[in-house]
Amino acid sequence: MTPEAKARQHIDQKLEQAGWVIQDFKQLNLGAALGVAVREYPTDTGPADYVLFVKREAVGVIEAKRDEAGENLTVTEKQTERYANATLKWRLLTTPLPFLFESTGQIIRFTDGRDPAPRSREIFHFFKPDQIADWLSQPETLRRRMTEQLPALPQRNLRDCQISAWKNPLA
Repeated sequence: MTPEAKARQHIDQKLEQAGWVIQDFKQLNLGAALGVAVREYPTDTGPADYVLFVKREAVGVIEAKRDEAGENLTVTEKQTERYANATLKWRLLTTPLPFLFESTGQIIRFTDGRDPAPRSREIFHFFKPDQIADWLSQPETLRRRMTEQLPALPQRNLRDCQISAWKNPLA
């Protein structure tokens, strides 16, 4: 078994643990569950390793890499972005897919493209489809609310570093 195939086995297992139904593109049935992860989904820039669907709508993409790529997984983010911005077969919307993942099966990185300053961070597991559906139903992301809707800070008795942390919560 190739290292890439081994990584995909781990990714499949973690997706199933999170409640995703995994399908190959040739057996596509988006109505099979709330969340469907489709392997080798065709795009105009080549097949994406996985495209995630929630309630039959494409919402994310996973770029799979072998374990040896783990410490350099952030290099893969540009490739994931390319798939998120690509034209997907049978998708009418042209907006980028909001949820981007890179994974070796052991390491998972996640970016919410709807954030004011999107950046990846390591997570422990894939999110459940109902969690993603909940995020999509909210008008703003948590990070956007943190940057745009924080109340005024009473600065009395605070150090400069505390004030700076409050004013720049995403720094």
